[in-house]
Amino acid sequence: MDTAAGGLNPRERLGSLLFSRVAGPSGPANRARIHCTPGPRWFGPDRPIRTVHGDASMFIGGLSALLLQSLHPLAMAAVSAHSGFRGDPWGRLQRTSTFLAVTTYGAAPDAQAAVDRVRAIHDRVRGTTAAGEPYHAGDPHLLGWVHAAEVDSFLRAHQRFGAEPLDAAGCDGYVADTARVAAALGVPDPPPDRAALTAVLTGYRPELRATPEALDAARFMLRHPPLPWPARPPYALLAANAVALLPPWAPPLLGLRPVTGPRASCVRLSGQALTRTIRWAMTPPPRTAR
Repeated sequence: MDTAAGGLNPRERLGSLLFSRVAGPSGPANRARIHCTPGPRWFGPDRPIRTVHGDASMFIGGLSALLLQSLHPLAMAAVSAHSGFRGDPWGRLQRTSTFLAVTTYGAAPDAQAAVDRVRAIHDRVRGTTAAGEPYHAGDPHLLGWVHAAEVDSFLRAHQRFGAEPLDAAGCDGYVADTARVAAALGVPDPPPDRAALTAVLTGYRPELRATPEALDAARFMLRHPPLPWPARPPYALLAANAVALLPPWAPPLLGLRPVTGPRASCVRLSGQALTRTIRWAMTPPPRTAR
């Protein structure tokens, strides 16, 4: 029996709200095209990338990835000047989530078309930082940082909060799967396994610092999210877990202090509860026989 207005029960209402926020007004049409278009895919149904990108842990991993990516001054300058994350944060989220869905689950021609669109956008994004350093979003070195930070964050989140954490071979398989997309985007020699991913991230460390733009973005994402007040408490839990998920060296650069001791355990438990709730809301209930 439906218990809520509009013919939806509470689970369906929450799931619909989350989906509309993440996927946008074109979400239903995009979902139908992604999953119903016939033809080969870049990744089969048993690939780790499908396990990771289809899990609710992506909500935490995505925010953590944005915080980590902001620590490269040139990448952050490009985002600050060209992405519109302040004026249209939901639109940016929806475009990113659609790209991930198309390349992970969509038909191969659609995945390639999505990559081609992103490469064309990257080619146009050029400028100079406040310190006078030139940047270009299509720079393979910058693309390598964005890719490594994203993949590491998604995998960390999945291993901590995912419904089905991967074994060692699965983790390597996930990194290898994402390398397929990264290479198509123009990343030279993307890391093929987790050990190589760790080495790549370590190699970028000397270049990382928190610019005023990065600190401003962190404040916006963590303290002033564009959300109605009722949604802010659960978002605060998500944000606390996104910060706790960062590599230990990253929060101090952003002026953040992850909680420690017993409070850290409480934060992690809240993240597990939050992801379970999101997973419950966005997974269709099993059909019952009639």
